[in-house]
Amino acid sequence: MQGKKKALGRGLSALLEGGASELAGEELPAIPAIHIVSAIPVDQLETNPFQPRSQFEEKELAELAVSIQEQGIIQPVTVRKIGPDRYQLITGERRCRAAKMAGLRDIPAFIRLANDEQMLEMAIVENIQRMDLNPLELALSFQRLIEECRIRQEDLGQKVGKDRSTVSNYIRLLKLPVEIQVAVRDGIISMGHARALITIEDEKQQLQVLQKILERKLSVRQVEDLVRDLLKPAKPTSPSGPKLLPSHYQHAKETLSGKLQQEVEIRIQRKGKGSILIHFNSEEEFNRVLSKMNPA
Repeated sequence: MQGKKKALGRGLSALLEGGASELAGEELPAIPAIHIVSAIPVDQLETNPFQPRSQFEEKELAELAVSIQEQGIIQPVTVRKIGPDRYQLITGERRCRAAKMAGLRDIPAFIRLANDEQMLEMAIVENIQRMDLNPLELALSFQRLIEECRIRQEDLGQKVGKDRSTVSNYIRLLKLPVEIQVAVRDGIISMGHARALITIEDEKQQLQVLQKILERKLSVRQVEDLVRDLLKPAKPTSPSGPKLLPSHYQHAKETLSGKLQQEVEIRIQRKGKGSILIHFNSEEEFNRVLSKMNPA
């Protein structure tokens, strides 16, 4: 038993002594058993079909597996019993995967009674509290709670500890084009970038701005300014007013903006006169532009 106690983690062996460890082969009591811990064979565990987390980093799993080999599993997983010698994970899939990598045969688990809706709710809330979900996974999780568990948006915010506007902002991510959702999921752009893009109604323009973000490495504030300018109503031009830039000036403007990674404006007056304006929002941006203009 010494090896098993070490594998299960410090303090957990005491919890498993006595009748609780025999629960794996018995019927569950009629009420949720949230304080009962049992050592369950890992080959009797099924993954949670309602798991909101879609990605598990192999490097992180490997690091956790090493920790488990040295320290054991400190926090039990949570499961529900679905049949004789069969259990389904509610929370703790990452720990379970790492335990298998570490070569553990048994894993400590809280055994609970839960229906499908409770499974989904508990899995999502635990991941939210542990901050294990990326913004897109959060958005999908909130949407599932609303649709499958029939939870109102205002009640959902209270349940997961976020205000209604925050929940609404996450759900709005699902209205963005797939390319932008993937960029958010993979951490290529932030939630702030995505929120700025949501205000653009035209999908083609959204993707164009995404391309500029990637090419120029724009900050959230720069994207907000870019979108604000994009959404400004066009001013009518008079014969004596400013004219549209000729194509070669427009090309020069885009080239300069790309090289400086900053918004550039070219103004053309009569008789060939004009000016080049470089916009910046902070001293840091100003210094960055100067360094690009004077690389030496």
